[in-house]
Amino acid sequence: MYSIKAHAKVNIFLKITGHKDGYHTLISRFVRVEDLYDTIVFKPCKCDTFTIEGCNDVLLESNTIYKAYKALSEQTNNLDIVNFFHEHKVVVTKRIPSQAGLGGGSSDAAAFMRLVNEVCNLQIDTKELAQIGSTIGADLPFFIYNYPSANVSGFGEMVEPFEEEILSLELYTPNIGCNTAVVYKDFKKYLLQNIAISSFFGWEKLDSKTILKTVQNPVVLNDLYAASLISYPSLKKLGKKGWFFSGSGSTFFRLK
Repeated sequence: MYSIKAHAKVNIFLKITGHKDGYHTLISRFVRVEDLYDTIVFKPCKCDTFTIEGCNDVLLESNTIYKAYKALSEQTNNLDIVNFFHEHKVVVTKRIPSQAGLGGGSSDAAAFMRLVNEVCNLQIDTKELAQIGSTIGADLPFFIYNYPSANVSGFGEMVEPFEEEILSLELYTPNIGCNTAVVYKDFKKYLLQNIAISSFFGWEKLDSKTILKTVQNPVVLNDLYAASLISYPSLKKLGKKGWFFSGSGSTFFRLK
């Protein structure tokens, strides 16, 4: 069997910088969560079609791993990929909550792509693999580069590693799923006109611990928090002092 870990992430800060071609541009600090991850395993199995186990609540066509399989197959035209998954099934052990701002689906797809690249000897360099991943979702390039910490900008395709100490984080995910598309829609409708890029100029140069200790207001750190509060008002009573908000939610985090 072949196995790989698909780690969660948190956004130390996330600021929307504009809106172009129907999508939002951003600048954000992504940090890998070392002790929270899904596991992706390629297990020997005779399969007539591409088979995934462990994601029963997601339709195959909507599964990010299946989308990654299709993208790799179509971009490379390499029959070794198709033949490999006639002999193996994908088994996913989920630990990362869904719709929680932790990037679970994107991380799974990225880890899948990295493992396929290795076991099928595709010899695709990381930059090209990230470009293929970006066609599936904005967070995939970060997970494909697999940096512990990085500044991510543009539509998510620009990933620059940031050297800093690995943070020890405590997470709290309430029983609320936040639909990213809904949150971005409400941001565009109610908050897009208020962005002021000068207000967060230089944040990408500061280490994450300094940012969290200096800018302690989670609404200021993460533009999508205010939008999530509009989309999911019940989040208002769950926010606590000293806790920050990841991505489009619903996970809160703090330094241990």
